[in-house]
Amino acid sequence: MKKIVLLAIGSGLLTQPVIASENYFEANLKVSTEFTFYPQKGKFKGQDYHANLSLALSPDFYWEWNDQQDSLTFEPFFRKDQHDSSRSHADIRELNWVHLSDNWELRTGLRKVFWGVTEFQNLVDVINQKDPVEGLNNEHKLGQPMINYSVVNDWGIVDLFLLPGFREQTYPSTDGRLRASIPVEDVLTTYESSREDKHIDLAARWSHSFDVYDIGVHWFKGTDRTPKYQAVTHNDNLVLKAHYQQIEQVGIDLQATVDSWLYKGEVIYQDNSTENYWATQVGFEYTFYGIQESATDLGVLLEAGYDQRGITADALMQNDIGIGARLAFNDAQSSSLLAGVIHDLDYHGNSFSLEAERRLGDNWKASIEARIFSPGSSNDPSNIFDKDDYFKITFDRYF
Repeated sequence: MKKIVLLAIGSGLLTQPVIASENYFEANLKVSTEFTFYPQKGKFKGQDYHANLSLALSPDFYWEWNDQQDSLTFEPFFRKDQHDSSRSHADIRELNWVHLSDNWELRTGLRKVFWGVTEFQNLVDVINQKDPVEGLNNEHKLGQPMINYSVVNDWGIVDLFLLPGFREQTYPSTDGRLRASIPVEDVLTTYESSREDKHIDLAARWSHSFDVYDIGVHWFKGTDRTPKYQAVTHNDNLVLKAHYQQIEQVGIDLQATVDSWLYKGEVIYQDNSTENYWATQVGFEYTFYGIQESATDLGVLLEAGYDQRGITADALMQNDIGIGARLAFNDAQSSSLLAGVIHDLDYHGNSFSLEAERRLGDNWKASIEARIFSPGSSNDPSNIFDKDDYFKITFDRYF
């Protein structure tokens, strides 16, 4: 944690002058109680339990001054987990200063950035490191130290990123669920760069909206957020060693809104020391508005993912089809439901998912998440999760 804060300070976060002018301050807190039920005991040692309880605290603090031209955001995160010691952790998701001008913005510190338009995976989303101990959903991210200069023009928005410092991927402990059969040993981690986790990465993105189109084009050069793994012996135990390569990647994401249709696509090309490849994720979503003259909308979606590397790819959808349905009830409780299935065309396995949420009163929200894994063969990468089907319910209390 101390290292993360120092990186944010080194990026210039705390070197900015504060001008007192109608200062505004807001503080909020979310307390999340999470209960997960596993119908089966896990297939690996240490996973012989059916239930898991977890508690998380998510405060956020926001300061604003200088006639709303300057703001400071601080979002720490704390979790205590019943069984997984690696999931009991603390992190700073955001700690950044933002300065606004007429046609440009400067954002400095620890931030989370999201790029992408597709539903099942986002190939173009390369800035932040994932936080898998929080779940398989890649929306969980670690804060990335950065200096982000953004210029707004009539012909689009240009974002330039200087990314000092790198954060390694997190992993469940040997007692955690949804993990690989062989644990990852952090102390063995290696880097292609001689500067290791101190390598300075660079990125740029142009985005624009016109007519029915939203488009983004990016370039990234630096440490790959997804490592390569090698099985080695450490202290007489078989473990995985993570190795982070240097990569250069370009990509495009495009979305078109035509009446009730939403067409989406992402394409990347990556160059690294071991291979060059391209990958794509494309699909559409069609929305039926006001089902049976109600306020409920139903969206149906279909996506296909393809990776040139085939079965050796470490992508979620290297040759897969995803089908889903989204219900938005548009009620006062913001009730919604999303269900989907991913079918692997190589191994013929399936992964089913369900997510639902609803506000309870003014200060509570209930969320449900379920996953069922049905691998097609013992060679299917998802086979490591074949005993990890789960049902999770979370209650969030807002203060």
